[in-house]
Amino acid sequence: MKKENKVKVLIVEDESIVALDISRALKLMGFEIIACIRNCEDALACVKTKDIDIVLMDINLGTKKDGIFTAKQVKKIKNLPIIFLTAFSDEETIDRAVSCDPVGYLTKPFNKNELNSTIKIAINRLQKREEKLKENGYELLYDKFYYDKESQSLYYDDIPIKLSKNEKILLTLLVNTKGKILTFEEIENYIWPERVVCDSTARSLLHRLRCKTDPNLIETIPGFGCKLK
Repeated sequence: MKKENKVKVLIVEDESIVALDISRALKLMGFEIIACIRNCEDALACVKTKDIDIVLMDINLGTKKDGIFTAKQVKKIKNLPIIFLTAFSDEETIDRAVSCDPVGYLTKPFNKNELNSTIKIAINRLQKREEKLKENGYELLYDKFYYDKESQSLYYDDIPIKLSKNEKILLTLLVNTKGKILTFEEIENYIWPERVVCDSTARSLLHRLRCKTDPNLIETIPGFGCKLK
């Protein structure tokens, strides 16, 4: 996300009046509101189809699929930063919320300045982290996974992940073609250009790499190939 662009916000809040108040306040502050959603299913559908920078998630959505459950499902689709909004500040709720690795937590009632500063601090922190990684020759892949192109090394939150020679080659190929679907045949020809390998070889290599990372980092297309999200 470029700094000069408006920050795109998704609001997930089951109380219409509260959602409207938040939306109006954020628009006046210069944010762009993508949608105001009331439940888990609609939130997930929106995340799949819309360009979103940050999510404001009410914890109590009035159903069994509360905001914490919804946040976990959102992160399976896209690794979006999430700020929780809640009227509850008990230890159990906070512990559940922390498990989603939110970038902020606001207890109701909160004022407009608190909301504004929480969003801006969260976005600024994420931008600076990404800029620092790029300055050091690293590429942020997903969540806290980042990749050092020069050494072909993968890290999770500064902890190196040990990869085999072919796992490194495959990951480098995926990074260099990020977003593009690679067929298993293309992977086989790239990694073993002078060898004839069986159909399951590339699939097994991909499986081992996915086991060392996060299922959401590499998307597989059954019977066809894969891509780096």
